Amino acid sequence: MPLTRAAIREAQLEQLRYLLTELFPGNAFYTRKLEDVGITFDVASLEDFSVRFPFTTKSELVADQAAHPPYGTNLTYPLNTYTRFHQTSGTTGAPLRWLDTPESWDCILDYWAEVFRAAGVGVGDRVCFAFSFGPFLGFWMAFESAERLGCLCIPTGGLSSAARLKVILENEATVLCCTPTYAIRLGEVAKENGVSLQQSRVRRIIVAGEPGGSIPATRTRIESLWPGARVCDHHGMTEVGPVTYECPVRPGVLHVLEAGYYGEVVEPNTGKPVAPGESGELILTTLGRVASPLLRYRTGDLVKRGAGIAEREPATCACGSHEMALEGGILGRVDDMVIVRGVNVYPRAVEEVIRSVGGVAEYQANITQQGALTELQLTIEPEAACVNPGALTAKIQAAMETTLSLRVPVAVVQPGTLPRFEMKARRWLRG
Repeated sequence: MPLTRAAIREAQLEQLRYLLTELFPGNAFYTRKLEDVGITFDVASLEDFSVRFPFTTKSELVADQAAHPPYGTNLTYPLNTYTRFHQTSGTTGAPLRWLDTPESWDCILDYWAEVFRAAGVGVGDRVCFAFSFGPFLGFWMAFESAERLGCLCIPTGGLSSAARLKVILENEATVLCCTPTYAIRLGEVAKENGVSLQQSRVRRIIVAGEPGGSIPATRTRIESLWPGARVCDHHGMTEVGPVTYECPVRPGVLHVLEAGYYGEVVEPNTGKPVAPGESGELILTTLGRVASPLLRYRTGDLVKRGAGIAEREPATCACGSHEMALEGGILGRVDDMVIVRGVNVYPRAVEEVIRSVGGVAEYQANITQQGALTELQLTIEPEAACVNPGALTAKIQAAMETTLSLRVPVAVVQPGTLPRFEMKARRWLRG
């Protein structure tokens, strides 16, 4: 039976109070940060915490690690108790190094298990991990969590896309974990090599790393390439952990794992909370990852707070969950928006237009400055079967104008020209 909203909040407050008692004075980063502004570690309520406690920003953490190399001072326990090292990608600045004790690692493995359970994954499933294992957190968490659930775990690091497809088919994998972009890429490689995915046993494709899993047109594209499979979205961060799971009955809606996170949604410029149904920046406090915690962390993720969630009221989600819902998943990054001739443009919106039109194997968006004006140009690579690239270009230009009220130049390149991505796709180039 899902916890009621009141029970969720009660448990969160209890966890938060325990977390704060552990931080003082052991965690030098937060002890210094809060004492400097006269904040006491006691909290009367979750509202009191949100009002009194300051945000934590990535720039603060980067500066702390630079001043106290290599790991900074956001460590609650002695260094010799930590056994896991991970690192962010550094795509938006210097990478962050993140450590976990066995206890905090177990905690976030439990959270990832909920992602799998929500997707209907468990004992007897064969899970293929279609990426090379590096220092990022998500790979290792997903693998170890699936192993604990009793799944057969199939790593494919270092293999080509064609070799990965062979592993998936020969081992009769039932679950595929990768980015949305790479799920599409594997489907394209199958076509290029005459491999029919009709024979695939994959029934779930769990995606993360990009907003694509919650974009209807991208989901449709992936599921058309993988007959019989359903896409399940998820998101997390190395410094935070696995944050959300996709609603089992409402595709494109992510529920926050509130057993592990206290989530808020605020207006990015003012920091004030937004009302249900409005969009803002997701703020997270890690309740269970006590060894390397974050209090009111500005994730930079733009989300829409579900209209059915109120702070003291039960959710109305059809799946029965009373946890915070994010409508449309991760809408984008707060700092990814560009203003083109007075129109706010997010990468997600462009992706949705291109995938809705179809016929595009890969694309790039080029952002340039023409004096005081910001301009957007698209470069598309048609699918190999495309017989009329000019018509495809015209359709995309028309769809962009209809959807975004923008005239966007679209250039065409030959098949195989644009780069392919195993990890997060980097399609937006700023000149």
